Amino acid sequence: MKKDLQFGSLCVHDFTKKINNHPHQLPIYATSSFAFENLEQGMDIFSGKKEGYLYSRYGNPTIETVADKIANLETFGLDIEAKCFLFSSGMAAISSLLMASVKSGDQILTQNNLYGGTTYFFQQILEPLGVETIFADFSNLENVKALLEKNKNIKMIYLESPANPTLACVDLQGVAVLAQSFDVKTAIDNTFCTPYLQQPFRFGIDFVIHSTTKFLNGHGNSISGAVIGRDIDFMLEKVWKVMKLIGTNSNAMDAWMLNNGMKTLELRMERHCKNADALAHFLQKNKKVAHVNYPSLESHPDYELAKKQMRGSGGMLSFELEGGFDSAVKFMERLQFCTIAPTLGDVDTLIVHPASMSHMNIPKAEREAVGITDGLIRVSVGIENVEDILRDVGEAI
Repeated sequence: MKKDLQFGSLCVHDFTKKINNHPHQLPIYATSSFAFENLEQGMDIFSGKKEGYLYSRYGNPTIETVADKIANLETFGLDIEAKCFLFSSGMAAISSLLMASVKSGDQILTQNNLYGGTTYFFQQILEPLGVETIFADFSNLENVKALLEKNKNIKMIYLESPANPTLACVDLQGVAVLAQSFDVKTAIDNTFCTPYLQQPFRFGIDFVIHSTTKFLNGHGNSISGAVIGRDIDFMLEKVWKVMKLIGTNSNAMDAWMLNNGMKTLELRMERHCKNADALAHFLQKNKKVAHVNYPSLESHPDYELAKKQMRGSGGMLSFELEGGFDSAVKFMERLQFCTIAPTLGDVDTLIVHPASMSHMNIPKAEREAVGITDGLIRVSVGIENVEDILRDVGEAI
């Protein structure tokens, strides 16, 4: 047929070649839609009678392959199955799960030391839609139980552990048991740990969320997010529907880059942990540092809990400088090797000053109440030679 076409038609149409063996690397299905062999096949796929792809907002082979890998990592060694969907960002993942889980009149119970973007979503998007957010101190589970008894419309408990940027940890098993007794679902942002360091399903959590932009990808070259759920029917019927109708899906290129990054996840996380532990102990000895937040330090209030829940303490830490805001600003200005950047989880060391950057719009009294002081510095410790990290941070202090 191709020989009968005109020049312009030849330019437009693809010359497909049947491949009898598989490609070594995951292909990028950079296509918005998928063609049908005939009308009957199209009708069968549209109706759900047969499996197949329609439109990349609904599903794409590259995206689904990477999502399946993440689901397998989160359930590795566990006798459970889970379903994962990839989204256009971590916030798209969070918003899609919550919009699939709550409605007007419902309540969300969460901790008071969350990532700022998540807090803003609760307050600025969900609350005007009639979903109330209740903030609590999750270090006291009796207090959490009292709130569940008092507020019968709580449908979701949303967690971060370790929290951003104070590295406070939550008793996941304790919360999960409590939530199940009140028929409340639980979700956790597991971005800091990745499934290599912490598997929330092991402790009974219902949903796991990642900003896959961060440690899972590890190279800062794409943005995406993930939701993994143990209730596969809920994921297919509710979460997928929100993703499809709002359009919060990932794309094939970002999924492919995420997959490339995950190939070295175990190796990177081991180095992140080793370097972060060295930096935490280095900082703890510096007289100009008031305290260090890192779970492997015995001085950390959640030291024992972290040992129980995590295989390692991760690549994130924070520390408070004596001298407050001015000392923190001077420290940031003196950095030569480490990078000042509002993200985390990359292979290079990234540093932010929350009071003047990520949390600048939060009233001082509110952020200080959860440990985000004027002198607090957050560090995403990279995989460089640790001597270079220690020298730069030490000289900047």
